[in-house]
Formats: sequence, C-alpha cells, structure tokens
Amino acid sequence: MLLIFAGVLIVANACNGNPKTPDASTTNQQEEIDSLKKVVSEMKPGLGEIMLGIQTHHAKLWFAGKNSNWKLADFEMDEIHELLDMAQKIETDRPEISYLPMIFPPLDSLSASIKNQNEKSFETNFQTLTNTCNNCHTTTHFEFNVITIPTAPPVNNQDFNVPVSK
Repeated sequence: MLLIFAGVLIVANACNGNPKTPDASTTNQQEEIDSLKKVVSEMKPGLGEIMLGIQTHHAKLWFAGKNSNWKLADFEMDEIHELLDMAQKIETDRPEISYLPMIFPPLDSLSASIKNQNEKSFETNFQTLTNTCNNCHTTTHFEFNVITIPTAPPVNNQDFNVPVSK
C-alpha cells in the first residue's frame, strides 16, 4: 500500500510539472558511485600484470602441447584469449593495445594445431606466436622484453604429461 502511495505521489509531481530535484540522498548516492568507480579503477591490473599472465599461460601451453595434453593446451589458449580480451577492454588508454590484433592470426593457427592434435604443426605455430610476441614488443618499444620458447615449466606443481582420453 505504501509503495502504491509513493508511486502516485511521483506521478502527481510529474503531472504537475514539478520535476524531482536532487536531494541529499541523491547527492550521497552519486558520491558513493564516484568513490566506488575510483576504487575499481585503482584495482584493475596494469598491462604489465596482464602480460605476465599471458607469459605464464604461453609457457604452460608449450609444455601441454609438447606432452600432447591437448585438452590442457586448449585450456591455456582460452586463458590467453581471456587475458588479451581483458587488456583490450581495460587498457584503452594505452597506445600499445592497438597492436594486439597482430597476435590473433598466430593464435588461430596454433588453435588449429591443437584441434588437429598435430605436434609438428604445434611446434611451428608456437614459434610463430613467440616471434609475433617479440615483434609486437619491438613495435611498441618494449624490445627489451624478449619472449622465448620455455626450457623449464613455469610451475613445478603441475604435471603436463597427464594421459587424456581423446
């Protein structure tokens, strides 16, 4: 009943040409919204943090593919895509982001290698992906950040050689 009464008052005010003026609660709500926006902005990861995540998944992807653990390799590809999407969504003020699309064709080729469970193609396409990462770093003046094919797993608490049914 109270809700109906409040609705009638709002409609009556609108019909009388009395637009609702901001009151203290509206101002407080806007201040709270602005404060929360600031907190969210400060919590978002920087591009370096996102790239570190991509680098870790890049290494895990290598060991998954080399061990023919194609389900894990596919999972790591999804993780890389998610992080690239995140970078494009939240790092819009970074000029480097405009170069990210160069990475998608090598990722697509690598995905096909994984889908076809072709180790030789995987190795070739992984090298192309790695070279493309370095080309992007050079283009964006981060040439000092050189990515290589890993020689040791990035984590020592994961078994990359898990037999998986096809």
